[in-house]
Amino acid sequence: MKRALNKRIFSGLLIFIFTGLVLYFSLKDDYEVVIDTLLGLNKWWLLIGFFLIGSYWFFKSMVMWIMTHHFKKDYRFRQAARMIIETNFFHAVTPFSTGGQPYEIYSLKKAGVKLLDSTNISIQSFITYQVALVFLGILAIACNAIFNFYQSSAILSKLVTIGFIANFLVIVGLFILTFEKKLSKKIVNFFISVLAKLRIVKNKQEKKEKIQNYLNDFHTGATILLENKLEFFGCILLQFLALIAEYLIPFALIIGSGVTYINPLIVIVTSAYVMLIGSFVPIPGGTGGLEYGFIAFFGNFIKGGSLNAIMLVWRFITYYFGMILGAVVLSCRKKEKKA
Repeated sequence: MKRALNKRIFSGLLIFIFTGLVLYFSLKDDYEVVIDTLLGLNKWWLLIGFFLIGSYWFFKSMVMWIMTHHFKKDYRFRQAARMIIETNFFHAVTPFSTGGQPYEIYSLKKAGVKLLDSTNISIQSFITYQVALVFLGILAIACNAIFNFYQSSAILSKLVTIGFIANFLVIVGLFILTFEKKLSKKIVNFFISVLAKLRIVKNKQEKKEKIQNYLNDFHTGATILLENKLEFFGCILLQFLALIAEYLIPFALIIGSGVTYINPLIVIVTSAYVMLIGSFVPIPGGTGGLEYGFIAFFGNFIKGGSLNAIMLVWRFITYYFGMILGAVVLSCRKKEKKA
C-alpha cells in the first residue's frame, strides 16, 4: 500500500515538473501572443474539440461494452462508459499508461465478470487499439510519402520509426500470447527456467503448471471473443474511429484560432506522427515527448505563440481534462460506496 502511494506521489511530481517546464517554454518568448490566441479562440470550435474527445471515449466504450457482453449479458453501456472515463485517470498518472489495464480488469471484476474473462477483455481491447494505432501510423507514413506534406528532420524520422516499431512489436507479442498457444507456453517456460536458475522463482515445475493452466483458460476465453470475426474487426474499426476523432482535435483548434489553410487529412497524418513519438516516452501521459512532437510537426504549418497556444489547449483536452474528469468520477464512486 505504501509502495503504491509512493509511486503515485512520484508520478504526480513528474507530471507537475514536466507540465511546469512545458508551460515555461511555451510562454517565455511569446507570452502576449499565446494569451491573445487563447482568449481569441473561437468558442464553438473549442466545443467541437471537447465533442471530439467525447467521441473518442464513446467509441472506446462501445468496444468495451461489445466485448464484455459475451461474458455478462446484462452489462450496460453506461457501465462501460463510466469505466473508460475512470480509466483515463490511471492512464494519465502511470508511465506508458500501464495503470489503465489493471483498473479495467478490477472494474470488470467488480461488475461481476470473472477475473480471467476480465483479463481477456482488457487485453483484446488493447489489441484492437494497437492494431488501429499502427494501421493509422502506416497510413500516415504512406500519405506523407505520396503527398509530401512536410520534410521532417532526421531525428524526428528516427523517433517516428522507433515509435512505429515499438507499437508493432507490442502487437506481435500480444498476438503470440493470444493466438499461438504452443509458442506462448514455450516462451513462458523459458523465462521461468531462467528465473529459476537465478533463484528468483522457486518450485519451477509447480509455477510452470500454474501458468500453463492460466494460458489454457486464457486461450479459451480469447477463442470466445474471436468466434465472431466480423465483430472483432468491427471493434478495430471502432478503435480506428476513436483515434480519428482524437486526431482531429488539433484541426478544430487550428481553425478556431483563425487559421484557414490547413485540411483535415494533413492534421490526421501529423497527429498520427505525434502519437507515434509520444507512445514510447516513459513519463506519465508522455509529457514532454508529445508536446515536443506537436510543436515539431505542426510547426510546419503554424509558427510562434499561436502554435504554443494551440498545443496547450490540445494537451488540456486530450490529457488533463480526461485525468481530472476521471478523478472526479472515481471520487463520486467512492462516495456512493460509503453511502
